[in-house]
Amino acid sequence: MHLNESYWENRYLANDIGWDIGEVSRPLKTYFDQLNNKDLKILIPGGGNAYEAEYLLKQGFKNTVVVDVSKTALSNLKKRVPEFAENQLIHKNFFDLEDSFDLIIEQTFFCALNPNLRESYAVKMHELLKENGKLAGLLFNIPLNKTHPPFGGSKTEYLDIFKKLFKIQILETCYNSINKRAGNELFIKFVKK
Repeated sequence: MHLNESYWENRYLANDIGWDIGEVSRPLKTYFDQLNNKDLKILIPGGGNAYEAEYLLKQGFKNTVVVDVSKTALSNLKKRVPEFAENQLIHKNFFDLEDSFDLIIEQTFFCALNPNLRESYAVKMHELLKENGKLAGLLFNIPLNKTHPPFGGSKTEYLDIFKKLFKIQILETCYNSINKRAGNELFIKFVKK
């Protein structure tokens, strides 16, 4: 299976997006509500329909960038939120992105990548973050499957992947996941070393 642009574009065109909960996820909303600096430069990679970006914009965070390989996903966000800046919707492969950010939000992107890209993901996140930048969000804590996304993982695996490049501030089971994900999500907050 090639998890390339056409694969993801076809998933969005067919509305075959079972990971999409139709709103900002509760754990991320709770995290966003604690952020005070509205000037943070934020990246949401593999943002999909990007309800998180919509929520951030409505809370006054105007410097949020969404990158996705699906034009349809980005178009869905723009239709829903016409005031979202066009130049902050990037149609590109995450690994080709060149920029720097204060905060990167993880929400179902890591689990959508082929597992052989996990080390590369950690390196790219480190590269994209400014000094003391943070990677925060959610990772699945369950071996969902090995043949197609979403791919699972465990706390131990995540520690092995990220501890070389990041200070692990939080890597704990979410207390406020939606019901169908309860017990299966880890909230993360990693700081660039």
